[in-house]
Amino acid sequence: MEGNAKSHCELAEKLATRLGFEPAVTGNFAALYARWDGTGVPTSLKGDAIPLEVRVLHVAQDASTLYAAGGLAAATETVRRRSGKSLDPDLADLFLRDAAALLSPLDVPSVWDAVLAAEPGGKRRIPPAGLDAALEAVADFADFKTPWTLGHARGVASLVSAAAAGAGLSAEEAEATRRAAWLQDLGRVGVSDTVWSKPGPLHDAEWEKVRMHPYFTERILARAPSLARYAGLASLHHERVDGSGYHRKAVGAQLPLGARLLAAADAFQAMGEDRPWRAALVPEAAAAELRRDAGAGRLDGSVVEAVLAAAGQGAGRRIVPSHDLSAREVEVLRLMAKGFSNKEMGRALFISPKTVGHHIQHIYGKIGASSRAGATCWALERGLLSK
Repeated sequence: MEGNAKSHCELAEKLATRLGFEPAVTGNFAALYARWDGTGVPTSLKGDAIPLEVRVLHVAQDASTLYAAGGLAAATETVRRRSGKSLDPDLADLFLRDAAALLSPLDVPSVWDAVLAAEPGGKRRIPPAGLDAALEAVADFADFKTPWTLGHARGVASLVSAAAAGAGLSAEEAEATRRAAWLQDLGRVGVSDTVWSKPGPLHDAEWEKVRMHPYFTERILARAPSLARYAGLASLHHERVDGSGYHRKAVGAQLPLGARLLAAADAFQAMGEDRPWRAALVPEAAAAELRRDAGAGRLDGSVVEAVLAAAGQGAGRRIVPSHDLSAREVEVLRLMAKGFSNKEMGRALFISPKTVGHHIQHIYGKIGASSRAGATCWALERGLLSK
């Protein structure tokens, strides 16, 4: 629990920082799992030492969750029982004095719209100049769904950018397709990890869940007017020219050029990544597979060649910034991101688990992380999670 809580808080802080929230917001994440009586994480925080904003959040979270599950009685009974334990007793009393009125906003047709309307000072918006950075942050968050997909959206977006001109896209179409590449797998978070991490073939019910994730992506993006323009394109990344893709079974002229490029880039990027049921393909094998799909009419042949030409430019597809990690530490970091234990990393690298532990501590010290999730996020942001 302590490790999960620390990872949750660290990732939340990093994501919020990248989305442009000020320290007054991001500085509270470290206390999310603190408890009034000191039984939470970290245990050094209790009582009034917990930020007021977090104490309010704790009451609101417990009350709203139990209200949804069991109504007013369940919400009030739970807050009363937890008062002075996990919850600030004064804030719990304030809630209990007028619980019905405080919970009534949850009964509106759209809580989403109600939250936006309640924003103090009006809705906060990301300026156009900050949109790409925000979309990349959200893409990284979606890719954290499994260790197998870390960096996937970044790779697809980079490949799309490099192949756009060769595929015949205008500058405006290229920008839209790159942004759609970042957003295409947001819907993945709506499908269970047990499906994505299954080491063998999926049965029909599991495949139906997988086929839904492009639809989920489209519905998520449709919520934000400024992103709705990318919703249709992003939801087409698993469609195929011959109609064999999903979820729409779109064919031929129904697929704009950007969608064809997105599908080819996504397929090539995925082939070069490990999955629970197979190892990554070497670039030559992935290229041959992509050409077979083009020959069979599943992918657009000219777009496939543009993708492969871009991929053939090698390191230009990903820029790896300078850092202070040794080559061995980078190897350890990549295996950490995949969820390997110290023993498993030791076997893979032919070193002892104790030596692995030393490397991990050195990594944490050099990059300022305190958890595996935080280290993984650091590596992802710097393009270190793929060779």
